[in-house]
Amino acid sequence: MNLIAAVDKNWAIGLNNKLLVRIPEDQKFFRETTTGKVVVMGRKTLESFPGGQPLKNRVNIVLTRDENYRAKDATVVYSLEELFEELKQYKSEDIYIIGGESVYRQLLEYCDVAHITKIDYAYEADSWFPNLDEMDQWEVTADSEEHTCFDLEYYFLKYEKKK
Repeated sequence: MNLIAAVDKNWAIGLNNKLLVRIPEDQKFFRETTTGKVVVMGRKTLESFPGGQPLKNRVNIVLTRDENYRAKDATVVYSLEELFEELKQYKSEDIYIIGGESVYRQLLEYCDVAHITKIDYAYEADSWFPNLDEMDQWEVTADSEEHTCFDLEYYFLKYEKKK
């Protein structure tokens, strides 16, 4: 399975259930990478999307502890066991974990690849991605040239779990 996230220099990912910054090239990368694939997210991540609607042209799976929660055009699961049962019908390489913090933390150990857009700036934040640079089992296997959006510098990094 894959993880995909945009993080700041402190591995922050959000504030008040919103992205820290919107970078068009990062959004394009996210869209191109996940279209036609399976995206797994938490309830708050789904609710942060425009109109609280699932992402188009993807299989949307929402993991929540709220057993009364329902989402139109998305599959809702209420435990990791239920999630893994649902995911059996898809190829592991077609599954992308897209947030938020608690979903990333719960599923990190089950993933082999992380696509990280690393933004060279520190934002005020209230949610974070696990810092892969501090974890021995993860290594950067690909990185891009420096990109800029206005005065922001950022990089596309690919981390892979060591075999």
